[in-house]
Amino acid sequence: MRIKIQLKYQGVSDLPVNYNYFLSSAIYNLLGFGKPEFANFLHDKGYNIEGKKYKLFTFAFRFDKYKIKNDRITLESPNVTLLVSSPLIDDFLGGIILGSFKKKELKLKVKDKLETFLINQIEQLPLPNFKNEMKLILLNPLVLSTHEKREGYNGQYFLRFYDDAQIINNVFNGNLTNKYFAVKGNKYTGEGVKFQWDMNYIKNAVAKGKRITKRTVIFAGKNKIDIIGNLAPFTLKGDPELIKIGYEAGFGEKNSMGFGMAKNVI
Repeated sequence: MRIKIQLKYQGVSDLPVNYNYFLSSAIYNLLGFGKPEFANFLHDKGYNIEGKKYKLFTFAFRFDKYKIKNDRITLESPNVTLLVSSPLIDDFLGGIILGSFKKKELKLKVKDKLETFLINQIEQLPLPNFKNEMKLILLNPLVLSTHEKREGYNGQYFLRFYDDAQIINNVFNGNLTNKYFAVKGNKYTGEGVKFQWDMNYIKNAVAKGKRITKRTVIFAGKNKIDIIGNLAPFTLKGDPELIKIGYEAGFGEKNSMGFGMAKNVI
């Protein structure tokens, strides 16, 4: 299920480009007003599958009119849209909706400042007709990673669009089938999906000097984490039920930080 929350910004200043952590915290806070016990569980524990934690939700911010200069976003219109998606309809989205009616505002704590957005309207968005082949457009970066161990390096490597297609498919499917397990309560036994970037889009974008990868900085207390994701359309071929899980929970990693939300191409 996916909902659209219409907001009105009450501030007069600009916002940081790297707002992901602050917005994620605000969503947890809103959930806490609707379903406090579930909010604590999701934030502190989540769904642990094969040693990895899944929160099973994603989100995307959309501004009506804005300008970006350096690392700041200046809103030229106070109207903002927040898209929130999850397969957890009762516990998560139900809690968000209830918290929105109770609180009537969304507050972003950006370092030492509070940025307030009034909640004007909430509506449920229709889901697409899930098929065994779908083209999707990303609303925020898709993050996939592996653990690399080689000379001089031992750590997380974020996959780029130009990396080995088989590795991308394996990582993508492993993440998606773990989410299936978290949602359904049983392991996935199907054939999975085949992931393929829109190479024509990538070729044209690169020719025009447009970046396909995007670096996002996550500020968590005193820690600063760099996340590298990809922004290009892609096609999925395979099990529609598995595609639906990713559509609602988010594709790839770091979904609860605002990554991996996509919409279908009609």
